[in-house]
Amino acid sequence: MDPFNLLSILITLAAVFAWANHRYLRLPATIGVMVISILFSLTLVLLGRAGFEAGSSLSGILEKVDFSEALLHGMLGALLFAGALHLNLNDLREKRWVIFILATGGVLISTAVVGLGSFLLFEALGLGVPLIHCFLFGALISPTDPIAVGAILRTAGVPDSLLIKITGESLFNDGVGVVLFILILETASGTGGHGAAAATGPEIQMLEQGIGDVFRLVSLEVGGGILFGGLVGWVVYHMLARVDNYQVEILLTVAIVTGGYALAQALHLSGPLAMVVAGLLIGNHGRSFAMSPVVVEHLDMFWELVDEFLNAILFVLIGLEVLLVDFEARILWAGLTAIPLVILARLISVAAPIQILRRWRTFSPHAVKILTWSGLRGGISVALALSLPPGPVRDKLVSVTYVIVVFSIVVQGLTVGPLARRLAAGR
Repeated sequence: MDPFNLLSILITLAAVFAWANHRYLRLPATIGVMVISILFSLTLVLLGRAGFEAGSSLSGILEKVDFSEALLHGMLGALLFAGALHLNLNDLREKRWVIFILATGGVLISTAVVGLGSFLLFEALGLGVPLIHCFLFGALISPTDPIAVGAILRTAGVPDSLLIKITGESLFNDGVGVVLFILILETASGTGGHGAAAATGPEIQMLEQGIGDVFRLVSLEVGGGILFGGLVGWVVYHMLARVDNYQVEILLTVAIVTGGYALAQALHLSGPLAMVVAGLLIGNHGRSFAMSPVVVEHLDMFWELVDEFLNAILFVLIGLEVLLVDFEARILWAGLTAIPLVILARLISVAAPIQILRRWRTFSPHAVKILTWSGLRGGISVALALSLPPGPVRDKLVSVTYVIVVFSIVVQGLTVGPLARRLAAGR
């Protein structure tokens, strides 16, 4: 199937599911679209087991969709840019240390907790996932997803100060998570070992080479991505200041998330972080000093529509992935039992830094509880899991990741608002 027909199917499904959600379910748009997509996929699976081949054609189409490529090298740049475009840089600067510590130390702590905990869990269930791959699972599931967070928490009723921390952390910690994921993946791929007993060699190799690799990857990918995003944003900012035409100025911002992201990838820099920084610069300095009110109005409307459109496509894809996920009983049980482990890891990775930071600054009441429960996982975790090399370990980790992501978006996404309001009322 050619790309146009494939995109046509996805857009049609997204539009129909969005209409059905708005007309009947009335759930938050992204959650509703994904829920209907999952129900649609499960219906096709049940029909297939009953003897109908209803889902075979769609499954064949989905197998041709490289979800990891579509998100990490397609939609992600635009979604991150759109999310950063509406963040107040002064508010972000005021909470920069909290965001920095949560986006770095928090991811490292969570990766360690999930890695060790999932190794014990998988061993108890007889899945035989090597320890190094459990740390790989920890790295891909630990970052909170900026797409899920931004789409769901806007109307959740979370206090403004916490919302800035949550949104800021989610925009930056995916870059750290991806770098950590790449580091562990390179270590795991370099050994070629299989089974739990093969875990000893990779751990020794990672300890020996880890410090140098971390420094190289962080300085090049993360630091270089931030600097590159600032440079691209600065160049486009000066271009915006020299024209007053909303069509041209919107086109320049589109060039940032297409040409800028592609160039960052070609230079082996962090494209996601570059788009966040560029979006912050354009959304603050560009909005204040380089755009007329008419341009700002059209720019905001354009990127809000792009954000909603891409989110709809993304969450339809997440829902349809049910057709390709292996739900063997043991693996499904592993996914369900891994949910409290991931939440516990999030609690530890949030509570530990905040407890230290309380010596120098105050936090909103129940900050740890809200930050823990609002740590949603989404498309980035699924994309990273799908980017793993083919094999039995990959299939297991993809299935477990999918279960956690669905729980996170549906259950946590629907309850974080009521939880925040209840805690605020009972303070």
